[in-house]
Amino acid sequence: MALRIIEVKIPEEEKEKITELLEDDAIIESWTDQVMDKYILVRILLQAEDTESLLDKLEKKFSFTEKFRAILFPVEATIPKIVLAKPEEAEVVEIEEKTEAKQTPLRISRQELYSQISDGTKLTNIFIAMVVLSSIVAAIGLVKDNVAVVIGAMVIAPLLGPNVALALATTLGDFDLGKRALKANITGVAIALLSAVVLGILLQVDLTSGELKSRTFVGLSDIALAIASGAAGALAFSSGVSASLIGVMVAVALLPPLMAFGLLLGSGYYSESFGAFLLLVTNLICINLAGVVTFIVQGIRPRRWWEAKKAKKASRYAIIIWTILLILLAAVIIVSQENLF
Repeated sequence: MALRIIEVKIPEEEKEKITELLEDDAIIESWTDQVMDKYILVRILLQAEDTESLLDKLEKKFSFTEKFRAILFPVEATIPKIVLAKPEEAEVVEIEEKTEAKQTPLRISRQELYSQISDGTKLTNIFIAMVVLSSIVAAIGLVKDNVAVVIGAMVIAPLLGPNVALALATTLGDFDLGKRALKANITGVAIALLSAVVLGILLQVDLTSGELKSRTFVGLSDIALAIASGAAGALAFSSGVSASLIGVMVAVALLPPLMAFGLLLGSGYYSESFGAFLLLVTNLICINLAGVVTFIVQGIRPRRWWEAKKAKKASRYAIIIWTILLILLAAVIIVSQENLF
């Protein structure tokens, strides 16, 4: 059970309003302290999946209140242990309340999710350095046909954040986040590709390398892998668990074909590089399509109705475009496989 604390600062005269919110059954415990002379500080303990509803209520009730601030903190541990009431011990509730409880998303809040994912779109020196380093490691692993080295490159590759951020931006209709995610994605891919081309010129690329050769062909199973990777990446972020292992899974679909494409291009193997390029494009489409669909299924949407309408339209267009591109690529894959035989 993941726990969170919401810390709320409001003027003292608004105490009665927040007292009404504290009657919510989802709240495990709450504390109120006096801050300075005119403000109170309320700390609310609850499960992670219940935070979005409460944060939306706080924003709706206090967004225009001067000096209002709500901060969300993760809870690592609490003593004594919190034991929730068993179903047979719970009080009988009305049918409407039961229906509402069933609709509670088993994920972290939209606000927390946005904060985590938006950090992955920052074009910092660390981001660029990690892209370059992971590219070098992956290139050496592919050339030397060393699976362990390729996996090591996936661990440090910062490719998960921008792709999941792009999917979230589409789901929320957030064009600012979308532009930052697209910029980080293009920059990361461009730097990795340039590094791969340079290494392809400098290193002796051997087409007999199993790790390299396997990335020059694309099949329908690769589409399934990329879709699973995209969905897993979105689920990892929205469930609030560590995304490091899922980042490796997404890197499986992105980093190796990207590096294979650049290495082969730099070494002059143009026909083989096209297969790696086709695999890379297919994976990018699948990861983003799966991410958008996963976020929609989890009920991630803006709070305000006009924003939700814009987000629904953006998501619909994105799904249609990604699906059409995927169908076209699948057709190319099937035709190319038939020509091989």
